Amino acid sequence: MIEILKAVFFGIVEGITEWLPISSTGHLILLNEFIELDVSEQFFSMFEVVIQLGAIFAVVLLFWNKIWPFSANEKNYIKQDTFIMWLKIALACVPAAVVEILFGDVIEEKFYNYTVIALALILFGIAFLWIENRNRGKSPKMACIPEITWQTAFFIGMFQLIAAVFPGTSRSGATILGGILLGVARPVAAEFTFFLAIPVMFGASLMKVLKFGFEFTSSELIILIAGMATAFLVSIAVIQFLMGYIKKHDFKIFGWYRIALGILVLGYFTL
Repeated sequence: MIEILKAVFFGIVEGITEWLPISSTGHLILLNEFIELDVSEQFFSMFEVVIQLGAIFAVVLLFWNKIWPFSANEKNYIKQDTFIMWLKIALACVPAAVVEILFGDVIEEKFYNYTVIALALILFGIAFLWIENRNRGKSPKMACIPEITWQTAFFIGMFQLIAAVFPGTSRSGATILGGILLGVARPVAAEFTFFLAIPVMFGASLMKVLKFGFEFTSSELIILIAGMATAFLVSIAVIQFLMGYIKKHDFKIFGWYRIALGILVLGYFTL
């Protein structure tokens, strides 16, 4: 029962931090320092990735009409804008997918540590403040997803690559930040980031499960389901909050949070 409660707590943290630009992976790694799951190292390595599927299912539920590319209309069975959006998302996935396949294990070994997490939190926190100040008063060039160009989609994928390499960066933070920098409206950059997460996290989860194998113990399976279900429920509330918040506010509060957390992490693990 204690391990299930711990998994629920991990799910709460995942559901909050996956969509807010503050790094879910970084928070889960740090959380495990204080509330350690009594599982094998191999299982936890899989758990901290696959738990994110719960958050992804929340996106699928909330944005189903925007992401499903088929229509009941017999004359226009394929929704052209949606189909093209998925092609652009596929293009954006290429950089991180190639690096993960070729260097995933090396990246995890070299960069999944508290120093890298803390520095990434601080540096991208500063970047959020700088970009928001830089863009103050400017009108975005791309005010809806169909206006996102192929080139812009690819460069958003390059920003996602940074997050794939350096834990603590935040995948959503990096891609939203990149989108804003490239001239995408803040709510549109957030939506594109949500949709981009679907193939990315399904792919990452599949690789982790295949590497771990399908021989779960009953307790491991319950822990995984509890974490995913909690992440799903929390994500629904957080996504709705974030989409309402960014219509009236910028991301500076998240930038300051990242800087403060990064300094605390450096102080805690170096003193």
